[in-house]
Amino acid sequence: MKRRVFLIVLDSFGIGHAVDAVHFGDEGSNTLEAISSHPDFRADNLRRLGLFNIDKNKGDAVDTPIGAYGRLSERSMGKDTTIGHWEIAGIISNDPLPTYPEGFPSEIIEEFSRQTGRGVLCNKPYSGTQVIRDYGEEHLKTGDLIVYTSADSVFQIAAHEDIVPPEQLYEYCRIARKILCGKHGVGRVIARPYIGTHPDYTRTSNRHDFSIEPPEETMLDILSKNGFDTPTVGKINDIFLGRGISEANHISSNNDGMNKISEYQKKDFCGLCFINLVDFDSLWGHRNDVSGYAKGISEFDSWLGGFIEGMRDSDILIITADHGCDPSTESTDHSREDVPLLVYGKDVRPVDLGARRGFNEIAKTVCEIFGCESTIDAEGFKELIL
Repeated sequence: MKRRVFLIVLDSFGIGHAVDAVHFGDEGSNTLEAISSHPDFRADNLRRLGLFNIDKNKGDAVDTPIGAYGRLSERSMGKDTTIGHWEIAGIISNDPLPTYPEGFPSEIIEEFSRQTGRGVLCNKPYSGTQVIRDYGEEHLKTGDLIVYTSADSVFQIAAHEDIVPPEQLYEYCRIARKILCGKHGVGRVIARPYIGTHPDYTRTSNRHDFSIEPPEETMLDILSKNGFDTPTVGKINDIFLGRGISEANHISSNNDGMNKISEYQKKDFCGLCFINLVDFDSLWGHRNDVSGYAKGISEFDSWLGGFIEGMRDSDILIITADHGCDPSTESTDHSREDVPLLVYGKDVRPVDLGARRGFNEIAKTVCEIFGCESTIDAEGFKELIL
């Protein structure tokens, strides 16, 4: 049987605060609840799969879901993109990646400035849209780079494309990536190019992430070495530094990503298509845009109906998330939440998978589906669904 698994990560689509959320300052966060009451929210296909059956007290549950459903809690010490995706792929991170609430230390900034030949502006946690509004004019006058961070483990570099072309900005990111190692090994160095005139600057789709290398073998490595195809859509290739990936497809938006998934659905391959749709997080979660998030889920759900209809008999679809980002709270940062686990296929049993410990149960299960041995420390659920 030529099996294909489509694993879609709805970036930041949490379904309620985790049991340890209080330690992350996120008690009460619930991304799904925040958007599901908005008038623009539609999720008929997610509902059919069992999304609202995960919590029995939800009035939108269906009597007979067509998919298997459950909730996953994170075992790793973090709530960011890198750690969340690593765990989905099989790695438990016992130590959080470094963050810089006071900005980066002088030795990092000075070395970065020396190697790039440019000065540095800001160097503190900042909103990505606000930072270019506040420092954009000075950047245009001086050519200095806007460096900022957030509550996540990131070193972000913003620059106007007329001053620093994207390829040059990427080279500066590679310089930063080499500097940020050891105890300063942040999860991602992110290029944030933008265009426009003050104060109407707009970030472009030329963003690029430079991640730290995964410290252990992932399900992508395992599938690849066993001869299976491992194409990716979205920023998956950036997160895993291309390791274990057979073909990478970058995207400019969720809609672009959904179109590329549809293209892969028509292709003959055997293995895992690993997908990230980031707009939920970057455009709506971080900007506390409840309406935008609700509309984004509605657009995905509308597309999902057609994807389900086009699935082959042996295909399996898995939908999950990497963390939360509740757009209704005062915080604009990620939230420590459980994430949905929805599984559908013609030969998948529509069962309640319950509350499960570890995003890495997905990696274990994917390896089991393809008959690959692994040392992933998790309990797979293949026998429950197939």
